[in-house]
Amino acid sequence: MTPVASAPQPDDEPELQLSPSETMAHNSAMRLAGSRRGQRSTQKALASIVLGFELIIVVLIGLTLFGLSVLEPRELGLVIGGGLAAVIVLGLATVRLGRVGIVIGWIVHALMLGTAILLPQALIVGLLFTALWIYCMVKGAQIDRARLQWLAAQDG
Repeated sequence: MTPVASAPQPDDEPELQLSPSETMAHNSAMRLAGSRRGQRSTQKALASIVLGFELIIVVLIGLTLFGLSVLEPRELGLVIGGGLAAVIVLGLATVRLGRVGIVIGWIVHALMLGTAILLPQALIVGLLFTALWIYCMVKGAQIDRARLQWLAAQDG
């Protein structure tokens, strides 16, 4: 009696093998996204997204202060916008390292709301981004806690 060859089962399928260049591209993308050995934080990912978009807005506010000659000398608007942008870049650089980036994010939002003293229209944008920041911090923390509970249930 000869054995009959069985059809390959899904478990028998070979594992996907990436080429060296594909592996390098995948690892680079994961590092840029802040993933380290499988540890991810939704709160930190959302913080970096909000701060990234806010960076664009802060530069535009600085250019508006300069263009409208709100301050004397005019260049002071560029200095304020550039300084706030530098603080945001610092927050973006440290958001994945620990709580420091989150604290810097709160400081950025306070400073951005403070620009409303110079440019009242900036209050609307500042309030919108602060509301978005608060929502992302609360929801991100909830998602992270739920993920930890789910992982603990899987292990236990």
